[in-house]
Amino acid sequence: MTPTEAWRLPATELQRRYRAGDLTPSAVARACLARLEAVNPKINAVIARRDAAFLAEAEAATRRYEEGRPRSAIDGIPLTVKDSLYTADLPTTWGCPALRNHCTAEDELSVGRARAAGALIIGKTNVPEFALEGYTANPIYGVTGNPWNPALTPGGSTGGGVAACAAGIAPLAIGQDGGGSIRRPASHTGLVGLKPSLSAVPREHALPSLLLDFEVIGPLARTVADARLLFEVMRGPADADRSSLAAAQAAGSVRAGAALRILYVERFGSAPLDPQIAASVGAAVEQLAELGHSVEAGPLPLDLDFYGEAWPQIGQIGLAQLFQQHPEWAAQASPRYLEMAEKGRALPGARLWRILEQVKALRRQVAAVFRQVDVIVLPSAAALPWAAQEAYPTHIDGQEVGPRGHAIYTGWVNAAGLPALALPCAPSREGLPIGLQMVGAYGSDDRLLELGAKFEDASPWAHRWPQL
Repeated sequence: MTPTEAWRLPATELQRRYRAGDLTPSAVARACLARLEAVNPKINAVIARRDAAFLAEAEAATRRYEEGRPRSAIDGIPLTVKDSLYTADLPTTWGCPALRNHCTAEDELSVGRARAAGALIIGKTNVPEFALEGYTANPIYGVTGNPWNPALTPGGSTGGGVAACAAGIAPLAIGQDGGGSIRRPASHTGLVGLKPSLSAVPREHALPSLLLDFEVIGPLARTVADARLLFEVMRGPADADRSSLAAAQAAGSVRAGAALRILYVERFGSAPLDPQIAASVGAAVEQLAELGHSVEAGPLPLDLDFYGEAWPQIGQIGLAQLFQQHPEWAAQASPRYLEMAEKGRALPGARLWRILEQVKALRRQVAAVFRQVDVIVLPSAAALPWAAQEAYPTHIDGQEVGPRGHAIYTGWVNAAGLPALALPCAPSREGLPIGLQMVGAYGSDDRLLELGAKFEDASPWAHRWPQL
């Protein structure tokens, strides 16, 4: 492979070649910029660039390797950052016209950790307005397409991040998941995405949360090993986020196991699931059984009916609060978000209190469930990618669905504060990616990554590339 094709290499291989002296961060940075120029016009994934700083930082990383003093395992590795996370040297627009030039003096804590570790930020990636949708489009930058078929969506809200990674613009991406926004886009683009345990990656210098404490930062990559590299840099306690101390303690208490107890939940009641997704995930679960794990199929042992009504209300209340704090942001928001905020303002304070009590109850319930099982496996999304400019698919398997019909498998994991790892499985007949998610007990992020790596060894996927 020539240096101009270095964009194809995973981060772990780049690290090996840097240390061996076979390749330099400067050469890789140039290759990734050339790839960006070639494919980004077709998918609109990267919406803010820092070419001069990116190349200068790659030169500095090259010198560190020549001197035998790399900063970390991701020193000199290109990555992208979701445009809902603060970056000190690029605007953070959140897809909102009022924030077109919104700049801060600090990085989001996880971004700062990656930067300090020597990662090379090539740019920021597109999001839906306020990062509240399952597709990716906004009034500033327009629609993002899926590298596997640019007429279709990569999902959302980390749609730009997954599109950039899947297309080879950078091997790593920092995403954010408030209700499935890492896992569903990963499934739509053939990537690995980790939604960590609540506070495993601490938060500081962040936009206001619209979804309580559900929003977490996590890595996206083409392989499990690459996702782990970025996660290791971003994770760990910080005084600014005291709950991260508990997350670190929980991570240290979970032991790996050779044979795990896996519960396979194919579907939620009568909610529709695309038959190709059901078949692909089912075959992947059979592979897990062949790896020596104990697999049982059954329903999710939780009552999630409350969240059918409560989930949209959480976002509505969050927007109402946001617009009260920042009326200048509301002044340029799209009508649908103004309507959502109006609904949030109409809800009584007792409703939010009730939601908070239900979230606490769910977290107690999942603790009991994971005393009986080690991992729950479900589809990541109920639908294959749909038209890129549409917010959601209106039908799945011939049945009409609402805005969250495609997303039913993911939000409860955020509410419960649990880790979940999205992995590719066999693609559809049309060649579109399909993904599953492995959900574990609080603090079991490492166990999920170990299981995911063994599944990847048995059913590799990183050789698949979209034809852009």
